[in-house]
Amino acid sequence: MAMNASAHISLGKKADFLDKSELIAKIKSYNPSVLEDLISRAYDMCVWAHRNQKRHSGEPYFGHPVAVAGILANLRMDTRSICTALMHDVIEDTEVSEEDMRTEFGNEITDLVVGVTKLGQLELSSTELSREGQQAENFQKFVLAMSKDVRVLIVKLCDRLHNMRTLEHHPKQASKERIARETMEIYAPLARKIGVERICAELEDLAFKYINPSAFEGIETRLKAWRESQESAISHLSIMLRDLLSENKKSARVFGREKRPYAIWRKLQRQGISFEDVADIYAFRVIVDKVEDCYEVLGHLHMNLRCVPARFRDFISVPKPNGYQSVHTTILGPDNQRVEIQIRTEAMNDLAERGIAAHWSYKDNSYEYDSSTSGEYDPLNRIRQLVEMMEHGGDADEFLEYAKMEMFADQVFTFTPKGELIALPQGATPLDFAYAVHTKVGDTCIGAAINRQEKPLRTRLNNGDVVKIIRGGTPEPNQGWESMVVTGKARSALRRLTRKGESEEHRQIGFMLADHAFAREDKIFSESALSDALTRLQYTSVDELYIALGHGKLSISEFMNGVFPGRSEHVPAGDVVNRGLIDSNTAKLYVKGDGLSEGKGLHIGECCFPIPGDRIVGILTPEKGIIIHTIDCDLLATLEDQPELWIDLAWRKSAEKTASVGQVTATLEHVPGALSAVTGIIGEAGGNVTNIKTLKRSPSFFDMVMDIEVADTRHLSQIVAAMHASAYVVSVRRARADV
Repeated sequence: MAMNASAHISLGKKADFLDKSELIAKIKSYNPSVLEDLISRAYDMCVWAHRNQKRHSGEPYFGHPVAVAGILANLRMDTRSICTALMHDVIEDTEVSEEDMRTEFGNEITDLVVGVTKLGQLELSSTELSREGQQAENFQKFVLAMSKDVRVLIVKLCDRLHNMRTLEHHPKQASKERIARETMEIYAPLARKIGVERICAELEDLAFKYINPSAFEGIETRLKAWRESQESAISHLSIMLRDLLSENKKSARVFGREKRPYAIWRKLQRQGISFEDVADIYAFRVIVDKVEDCYEVLGHLHMNLRCVPARFRDFISVPKPNGYQSVHTTILGPDNQRVEIQIRTEAMNDLAERGIAAHWSYKDNSYEYDSSTSGEYDPLNRIRQLVEMMEHGGDADEFLEYAKMEMFADQVFTFTPKGELIALPQGATPLDFAYAVHTKVGDTCIGAAINRQEKPLRTRLNNGDVVKIIRGGTPEPNQGWESMVVTGKARSALRRLTRKGESEEHRQIGFMLADHAFAREDKIFSESALSDALTRLQYTSVDELYIALGHGKLSISEFMNGVFPGRSEHVPAGDVVNRGLIDSNTAKLYVKGDGLSEGKGLHIGECCFPIPGDRIVGILTPEKGIIIHTIDCDLLATLEDQPELWIDLAWRKSAEKTASVGQVTATLEHVPGALSAVTGIIGEAGGNVTNIKTLKRSPSFFDMVMDIEVADTRHLSQIVAAMHASAYVVSVRRARADV
């Protein structure tokens, strides 16, 4: 295609975006060595390619990419990022091809444009498609694209910001709400994650306006009234601050900022307070030259004005994870009005305003990201955490859920014993801490010491806690650990660890099932006999075949038909147990100890609650694995004609004491102290009540079911006998099984 990108296109009347010379002048104000020709050619390409297109407002379409380039210039971004902004819709929406752009502008800019284009094609909001997993899969692609070059994300955030500024012109109300919700759920949190606070705050306000217009208008009205009532007091305090700094010969810039509507509304919702109770509606920022000046100014403030002790935060000593640094204090101004004061250096203020963009520096006549300026609080780490979470596996819906959890959580700041800062969401536990340090640390965590005292792993961490993780050997999650963590990274890692453990147990079970299947038909079992069956059964490896067999995805009959095509099935008549197909004396799978564990490939049957000492049998259940039943469980009678589902099981004796849950039903007298007395008897006998459910209640008696942790059947029998001896117990028996 012949392009004439340099052809003159009239901009008509003075537009509300920068013309070419104005844009170049803005960039030169912070980057004197800007490649003017490159910007000029990108600008001409933008205007020419979009020459026949209009926006919903009726304005020329090229005004949008030029406005996005202006926002990037305000962030003082590099030349190639601004060229990308100018042309970010060219490949997708015009006749210009990717090949044309590579010829004209090279690979770096074209790759950035292609990356932004792909992000624009991903539907991230909650739509009909999301219920089919499309939303979650697109978000995974989104994270991968922006992790390769963070400039793709920065351009996309500026693109979304201008679209939100002009959203009022969109003709469909439903689309406005969808775009606003997508902005609030995805783009604003991502902007905060990389520290671009000015974009994050404006995105939140603009989205809030469309998601909850009545609340937005209410906050705006209250803010207007507040300004009118506090104007004099704020002006007086501003003069006081400047005079105080002047008297102490401190050079500083002082300016005010008003809390934004969405930030106020969120605070009202989270803290359950009234508008009048918000302490930081108005704040002053004091910008000084050096870090030590921050603390000197703080000292002068506290010596001359009353401070609110509980409102002091030092983010210079302990920066936020996105690199934000400042000292925050709240003072009582005229009429006892609480006013927040933020003290920071020029460099800290630049980082607070521009986030990750503040780490770009001049190199070789271009603008490049300088990771050395970001130190240990590199905002890019916030994005890398999402990629690491994705690498743990699991489905896309899980990843989206956990990623949103990471992005929205308020934070608590903790430390390793060596003083390394670990920022975690509110409510985080030592297990979250362990996974934040490293995945291997979390996988092998068995305990924790908080401030040098051993604490349970479900203990919630507080600001300033020093946490030492106690590690074990084999990576293996305990049941219930997933409910103890709040970070997406920890939950994702625990799910991965559980899946890995389940796969190994299903493989072990599948191997045993294959061995049994061969034995039942008097055939010699060997893995070499399975090689031809892999193709017929559509599996790529013997282990994959075993896992499918152990998980119940592949039945014994399907397996044998795949190994021996054309075989005739013959099921012997009679009782399964009496035929010798199930024999606990020769069982090849063992439960507990060094055998298989419950909750992965094996599951306790809730119809009979088997415990060590019971004679047991396993039933292969599709998509679940093996369900353990007592040999006299009533359910087994319905499966007599399906012997291929029956699995030999036995309890493995082990030196390690492990608890099993037995269930009893009891009828107690309905008198004060009865339940307390009975639970006391159970405790004295070495049992532990884990659950109680009342079945029936009358004026004289009540029936209940109790789950009790015991060692084995003998232990449970002793507890039942002790309960029988109580005057409060009318009757007691083991639930759904003979004692």
